[in-house]
Amino acid sequence: MTTVTLPTVPPPPQSRDGAGRRLPLPGRYTVAPGRSLTELTAWYGPLPVLRRRVTLGGASLTVPEDAEGPSFRYEFDDRPLSAVLTSEQVEVHGSRLQLTGDLVLNGLTFPVLLRLRVVERADDRLLVVGHARLPYRLLRRATGFRLPWRRPATRLRLLVAAEFA
Repeated sequence: MTTVTLPTVPPPPQSRDGAGRRLPLPGRYTVAPGRSLTELTAWYGPLPVLRRRVTLGGASLTVPEDAEGPSFRYEFDDRPLSAVLTSEQVEVHGSRLQLTGDLVLNGLTFPVLLRLRVVERADDRLLVVGHARLPYRLLRRATGFRLPWRRPATRLRLLVAAEFA
């Protein structure tokens, strides 16, 4: 048996223009009208029983200059879901972001884990797509959020796609 030693390639040097960053340059970024997609899907076991687009009233991303983490804010402005999702704890895992935040619905907060995938990043914009899974029974008990009685559900999925610029 012959052993072959492969040459090791050193990692490329980090560029000075911030190409190694996972987020845009420090500042406040918002989503322009028409540059987002938000969808609420109710699931009963493996079956989707309700799928509806939700209007995104506003979204913002604040990237501070110091070592603090960025903060996200999504405002949903629709009849079935009128809520605000805020997150100040963001973990970066490669090209993915994991946001731990609160969904304020009917004046009450509900913990949410939103997982985002960074599709495209530049110095002045960030394109992300991701989802959060919410247990419907716990959400209904905690906040009073209800679907129509003809739509049974075990969980909800909130899909978010936005371009921060």
